[in-house]
Amino acid sequence: MKNHIRDFSSYLYIDKKYSANTIDSYIRTLNKTFDYIYSKNTQAEISKETISSFLRHLIAEGLSSKTISHYISVLRSFFKYLMIEKVIDHNPMEKIELPKTRKSIPKALSINEINLLLNIKLNTKFDYRNKAMIELMYSSGLRVSELINLKLNDIDLDMAIIRVFGKGSKERIVPIGEYACEALKIYIYEHRPNMLIKGNSDYIFINNHGTKMTRQGFFKNLKKIAKENGIKTDFSPHTIRHSFATHLLEYGADLRSIQELLGHSNISTTQIYTHISKEKIKKDYKDFHPHG
Repeated sequence: MKNHIRDFSSYLYIDKKYSANTIDSYIRTLNKTFDYIYSKNTQAEISKETISSFLRHLIAEGLSSKTISHYISVLRSFFKYLMIEKVIDHNPMEKIELPKTRKSIPKALSINEINLLLNIKLNTKFDYRNKAMIELMYSSGLRVSELINLKLNDIDLDMAIIRVFGKGSKERIVPIGEYACEALKIYIYEHRPNMLIKGNSDYIFINNHGTKMTRQGFFKNLKKIAKENGIKTDFSPHTIRHSFATHLLEYGADLRSIQELLGHSNISTTQIYTHISKEKIKKDYKDFHPHG
């Protein structure tokens, strides 16, 4: 089986053009699967029954539906490959279905928490950069990858718009709010030039080496700011994007407009925010209605 897994790894890299991280994830999943199966019986025949037994083991271990779905997807790909290569003549994954997963509702910070997050002590050039990044992310609902990949020619502060390249390099134009515009002007014109060590960089947000800011660097700064400002809610950079959409909806924005701003291809992806709004309505009702 190890040889087949190695060949499958080459197939994913050469034929499917998968990234190294994805391939590593697939191989780890396969190794865990077959290590478990053969630990029970070194001569085990890989069949629907042995795979089902392994999946029951994962359920008993308390793994989430999402994780189990990942195992099933990887195993499907692997056995499909073995069928193509004529290593096997029957696919044991044929009648095994993905478990139903409940789409989780993304967390959103309250407006008060957003204000706390933006209450940054502006002592250094890096503080001004961090404030500009958070202001822009909340103002325009950007993904982290979109934020850190913004270049100087993507932004027009006079028109208060930015050009964003989202998933699949899909381009969209997004407005920038007044507070974000002001923070960007101060950062770009007054502090960013002092951060360029050697040569130049087209990227708007740069680190202390004068090169493009990384996702990890931004998250590290964000956690530090949240801690300093007394925000106890556990959140990630993506939570700011969720907060942008949630607050727009709560204040009456049209769902289609939010879809365009977020760069969602399908309205069903945006509709998850209607669930958040309903929960907020229920909470407000219980909190404020005299007979709630």
